[in-house]
Amino acid sequence: MELPEPAAAGRDPAPAAGRDPESAPAGRKPAPAGATRTADGSPRPGPARPNLTPTGRVILGMIAFGQNTGYDIKQLVDKSTRHFWAASYGQIYPELRRLEEGGLIQGRSEPSGGRARTVYELTESGGRALRGWLTADAELVYELRDEGMLKLFFSDVAPESRIENIRAMRAQYERKRAQLCALEAKAGEIESGPSLTLEIGLGVMGWLIDWCDTTERRLVTETDESKNEV
Repeated sequence: MELPEPAAAGRDPAPAAGRDPESAPAGRKPAPAGATRTADGSPRPGPARPNLTPTGRVILGMIAFGQNTGYDIKQLVDKSTRHFWAASYGQIYPELRRLEEGGLIQGRSEPSGGRARTVYELTESGGRALRGWLTADAELVYELRDEGMLKLFFSDVAPESRIENIRAMRAQYERKRAQLCALEAKAGEIESGPSLTLEIGLGVMGWLIDWCDTTERRLVTETDESKNEV
């Protein structure tokens, strides 16, 4: 899907004929392009850049990818972005309404099989907001929630459970890798961006599984040696 091109940076609209943009009355700054003035004559700021929530970013991207209903978005999220970016299913429909109220998407009713269904598309503002987020140079957010790693961090409290926890971690990573391998079989059907993130996921899961194998063997050996010394 073609997204609307953002406005050219630094390009100001041409001034009205016969009017010098610098000829504002003394002490009054010219209003920025598109801005209006308040009652006291000071410039009123134009609309701010939309503040996209984490779920909002996912939804705009999914709609740009052609997932036009809440159900379709949920289905693709479950197979793709949930592996690295959490988006609660319970947040999708409220966020769709919020984005529509904000003018970033537009919905139309298209009942299917006797069921109510709303189909969404990006508005021009929504396309600009998505591009703005994708091209922003702000520091990237990185979050990781892995209960196995959290247990490992605190395992000095119950060291006897450490090896079993690592085995459980490996089993979880193996299940995750199997899911990603199933997606890899369809790699020819997906876009370049999702394909690249799939490569990262497979590489990370492979490394984690290898780490669990190596660490389990080392800890088992250390435990056996400790028992023999006693």
